[in-house]
Amino acid sequence: MDSLTQIVLGAAVGEAVLGKKVGNKAMLYGAIAGTIPDLDTFAGNFFDTITAIEIHRGFTHSIVFAVIFAPVFGWLISKIESSSEVTWKNWSWLMFWGLFTHPLLDAHTTWGTQLFWPFDLRLAYKNIFVIDPLYTLPFLVFLILAMSNKRSDPKRRKFNTAGLLLSSFYLLIITPGLKLYTYQKFENALESQEIAYERLDTRPTPLNAILWTANIESEDRFYIGNYSIFDSQPINFYQVPKNHELAGPLQKDPNFNRLIQISEGWYSLSQENDNLYFNDLRFGKMDIEDPEAPFIFSYLLTKEHGELSATETEKEITDAKKLLPRLWARILGN
Repeated sequence: MDSLTQIVLGAAVGEAVLGKKVGNKAMLYGAIAGTIPDLDTFAGNFFDTITAIEIHRGFTHSIVFAVIFAPVFGWLISKIESSSEVTWKNWSWLMFWGLFTHPLLDAHTTWGTQLFWPFDLRLAYKNIFVIDPLYTLPFLVFLILAMSNKRSDPKRRKFNTAGLLLSSFYLLIITPGLKLYTYQKFENALESQEIAYERLDTRPTPLNAILWTANIESEDRFYIGNYSIFDSQPINFYQVPKNHELAGPLQKDPNFNRLIQISEGWYSLSQENDNLYFNDLRFGKMDIEDPEAPFIFSYLLTKEHGELSATETEKEITDAKKLLPRLWARILGN
């Protein structure tokens, strides 16, 4: 999830663990714990693109990381807050839950997390977008209300608990329910349109859980369709050729196969001006309604010193500005 959401979650968890004893300091250190796992994005700057993608939400988003580093950070805080009666074990417990709830939340996004690192298993429930105001903003309001009360005031804990319960209800009940409902809509549409397929994958579109998109794989192509719970018209699917034959000799290249594994097989190849691009279909296109729009994550494949490398295509701010109005209109239904 985005940084603000992880800060809010970490602060609320910190308050739940030590708020009664240290007040706003519990929120402060909880917020810090909630941001630490995302430091892996900086580590990616020291690696090639493919390796950086592989390590993102890897070790720092695992149970192992939380267990090992919670006592370390807890000890550091106990030295900083040496005048406090709270022990390093208490601080370690706060840091553990701050570090651990971060990947638990990220596991509900499309990218997912390697919670059980070093095992090669990525949890990705795909029931919430990385930025969802309906999850974050009510949570933030309750956190601010809790913060505005003294640590001894019962209202403080009530507000914080309300924020945790409301956000958890949205994350664990509402969005999975919408995912199941829309999944069935896609299944029914594919059946009525007599589209044969091998697998179906759904996820919410940016900034909401009302409009969902589906990737459908058939033998030689993918189908992509969108459905809003406000729709009144049948789902329309457009086709994306796999073009896997464009890979040629690259099919045996280890780096190419690493990209395939990262994308979980949801990829297409495209060629433009003799350049070969690897498109990761899991995150959709820059325009929700335009079948010709570029994919959000597309990589130029080139050979450097005999080794295959991937370079992510740049995205402009104007692309997002064009996306948002069309996205909003589509959320409201067809």
